[in-house]
Amino acid sequence: MDPSTTAIEHKVHARVGLLGNPSDVYYGRTISFSLGNFWASVRLQPSDHLVISPHPTHDLVQFDSLSHLVNRLNNEGYYGGVRLLMALCKIFYNYCRDNKIDLQGGNFTISYDTNIPRQTGLSGSSAIVCAALNCLLDFYNVRHLIKVEVRPNLVLNAEKELGIVAGLQDRVAQVYGGLVYMDFSKNYMDDLGHGIYMPMEINLSPPLHLIYAENPSDSGKVHSSVRQRWLDGDKFIISSMKEVANLPLEGRAALLEKNHTKFADLMNRNFDLRRAMFGDDVLGALNLKMVEVARSVGAAAKFTGSGGAVVAFCPDGASQAKLLEDACNEAGFVIQPVKFVPSCLNELDLKTLPPQ
Repeated sequence: MDPSTTAIEHKVHARVGLLGNPSDVYYGRTISFSLGNFWASVRLQPSDHLVISPHPTHDLVQFDSLSHLVNRLNNEGYYGGVRLLMALCKIFYNYCRDNKIDLQGGNFTISYDTNIPRQTGLSGSSAIVCAALNCLLDFYNVRHLIKVEVRPNLVLNAEKELGIVAGLQDRVAQVYGGLVYMDFSKNYMDDLGHGIYMPMEINLSPPLHLIYAENPSDSGKVHSSVRQRWLDGDKFIISSMKEVANLPLEGRAALLEKNHTKFADLMNRNFDLRRAMFGDDVLGALNLKMVEVARSVGAAAKFTGSGGAVVAFCPDGASQAKLLEDACNEAGFVIQPVKFVPSCLNELDLKTLPPQ
């Protein structure tokens, strides 16, 4: 199949931070997985001119009225996905130029679609960027020349280009797919420019549920001082973040041993540490309520990211899961069983990985 004449399409799923977040931006460790319930897709079609196609819904520029425009901006913000695709094209081009990778190929038209709910902490933006990167890798036939370990950095750099503040965890989960253990220790980040990433068997995870609010009006809008306090050497923040970073070490062992009771405790500890560091004003009342509803039936619960959605585990099984569903429905939250998807790496990708 000639990539210069054929349309290319890639799908990248949302992601859930299962343990260790937000320590990925503090030289910590995490366990994350790609969430089969939601995804973004990008389509690249060879064309005479290079065209970034706006999405008919997410990049709306025609409105019914002034109030429609204002309501739209209040709910969705100013930005759709066009800027993400543009930024990725720039980062990809510069990386290839700097690394003497020759890009042979003509122009293309690139478009995207997504069903990942907005403002739910499920990494909707990076899913679009990651899917676009996969399209460019295939269109220019350079998948074998850009290591899998480096690709999350390219995705993150495209988002940084737009002022999006984030860590590598989400992008690693979406580049690799499946369930991934990640170590962002300072020596790895300094020496390699990235962490050490170890895919795990997805069947090691117990059954999980995703909880989110359909209209997230309060997702913790208060600015956090945790980053600055960490940089300033605040002992409480440093020791707490170190404890968060150690949870995935214990969690990986618990999953391998199928010690799900221990894993539930670690999930709860992760959230409690985040709450102690960031405070309720930063976390937001709606986010706290999702966790509290889950815990009211004895489920373990924590944020999937920095807020907007919660991942919950019912260690007592199906009867407890039914109680959780009822409690969420009563509170007005959406709840879905988590769909796990396997790693999305192909043979060419795997050849770029170091031996485990």
